[in-house]
Amino acid sequence: MPSRLGTFIGRLVPPTPLSRRLALQSLLFSTGAGTFNTGSAVFFTQVVGLSAAKVGLGMTIAGVVSFFVAYPAGKMVDRIGTKRMWALGTILGAAGFAAWPFIHGFTAYVLVSVLFEVVNNIGFAGYNAYVLSVLPEKERVETQAHLYSALNLGFTLGAIIGGIALAFDSLTLIRWLPLLTTVIGVVNAYRITRLPQPRREVDSPATEAVEALSPAAAGTPAVPGAMRNTGWLATSFFTGILWTNQVLLNVVIPLWLVQRTHAPHWILAWLFGTNTVLCIFLPQFTSKGVDTITDALRRARWATGFFVLSCLITMLTHSVAAFWAALLVWLGHVTVTGAELAIGSGTWAFQAKLMDPSRRGEYGGAQEVFRTLGQWWAPAAYTWLVMSHGDLGWMVIAVIVVLAAIGLHPSARAAERFAQRHFAATETVSAT
Repeated sequence: MPSRLGTFIGRLVPPTPLSRRLALQSLLFSTGAGTFNTGSAVFFTQVVGLSAAKVGLGMTIAGVVSFFVAYPAGKMVDRIGTKRMWALGTILGAAGFAAWPFIHGFTAYVLVSVLFEVVNNIGFAGYNAYVLSVLPEKERVETQAHLYSALNLGFTLGAIIGGIALAFDSLTLIRWLPLLTTVIGVVNAYRITRLPQPRREVDSPATEAVEALSPAAAGTPAVPGAMRNTGWLATSFFTGILWTNQVLLNVVIPLWLVQRTHAPHWILAWLFGTNTVLCIFLPQFTSKGVDTITDALRRARWATGFFVLSCLITMLTHSVAAFWAALLVWLGHVTVTGAELAIGSGTWAFQAKLMDPSRRGEYGGAQEVFRTLGQWWAPAAYTWLVMSHGDLGWMVIAVIVVLAAIGLHPSARAAERFAQRHFAATETVSAT
């Protein structure tokens, strides 16, 4: 038993020095963001003075801007460099949090929210491309699983810190709480600058590195860009639909529990707690053995199965007693968490195998655009389906997810063939 426990704990620790440093960056980021997010509803309504409707409208406006910025931000990464863009986005984000205590009114709120979305796109595009560029291919999926765990752990720590601040019931404390996130962000940005440079970007500007690696520089036809790789675009779209498990998790199941079941409302805390714990401790195990596109597609099938099972289980809860409703809703939440874990490992493998090594920023931006297209409609559509049509709505959602999984298989294979035709057979990355 002790040896098994030691093995379990050992798997939770990132295996290499670089992966441990990257996990710390994820932990810092999510702790800062989680701290602010926990108290953000109180901050925006009682400190900034906005109505809930205006808070939602501002988020929608910022989301639209984010959609249009994602692809240009990705292309900037390839020109400026992955680590530079990641650090730049992080330090600008920290500056944005420092501005929140001085914001008043809807116009200022929207302006800062939009700037945050632009900055977040810059930082995320740089981060995602950096992780893929700096790690050896065999370590990418496993390391991203550890980073996902660290991200969830950080959000949990941030929620605890934010919850303690809320417990004091002091608007003055809530007003200045964003400065803690600023400090964490500054520390994070500094640590990013201390990370190793991907070998592609060492000793030369990023633009020169890209040009040196491109087939055009060698006198051969240029590799088509991400927007001409229809297999990659379709893969991003279908995985976006499979990632609507988050809509079930955070929106539809909680609303269903409150409005359509006899389950006690306090069970919601157990639902989110279970999801958080599972997403901290299990990604390292569920990502094992995902080395090829075939493995990734198998995980997509698992995700689909869990997603459908969650729909069927939750569908049964509206006509049973409170105890059984609570138990079934909890099981529905567990199974949709299984869908999240499975499609996570599949997505990381798609990124590792199907992105052009010399255009990871551009590919990441294109992925974000088409993944958003696969997701943006889901909160309104899924909520309307289940609240207005009950069992039929749950079944329609299940069919949508199955169709997305069916479409994902030929699109991923098309992207794989594109990669085999156009991308370099080998790549040199930093492993230190």
